[in-house]
Amino acid sequence: MKTRRRLIGSVVVLVLIAGISVIAQVNRPYHNGHVWNVAFIRIKPGMETAYLNYLAGPWKANQEASKKEGIILSYKVMSVEAHTPGEWNLMLMTEFKDLASMEANEDKADALAQKMVGNDEKQMQGYKDRLEIREVMGDRLAREILLEPKSR
Repeated sequence: MKTRRRLIGSVVVLVLIAGISVIAQVNRPYHNGHVWNVAFIRIKPGMETAYLNYLAGPWKANQEASKKEGIILSYKVMSVEAHTPGEWNLMLMTEFKDLASMEANEDKADALAQKMVGNDEKQMQGYKDRLEIREVMGDRLAREILLEPKSR
């Protein structure tokens, strides 16, 4: 009788352990992808050409240099239709490999900005100048979700 109880008890414990390990190996239908920094911009009325000239010039040059240095993976500029006068009408998107590499490259990105744009004073003046032609409505960090199972 004792042997039978031990055997049944052992089988129950093994089934529970097996069940727990199966639950722990749930295969999610996605995995985390790259990280995007997305800025929401409202170009002021009549200033679209002026702001797009800035983006096509110094901003793009800095983004291309950041790509070359391995700081970023890519970037995009997306124009959208604003439905009210106070809404954003442009998105600036910058793609990073992940949060860790984005944070690890902050000093490298700052040094590159100093080289490409100029010292802190010159960079601040550029921000002030751009206030005349655009308004930053906000920005977000977003993680891309790839809808396919994680590889093991």
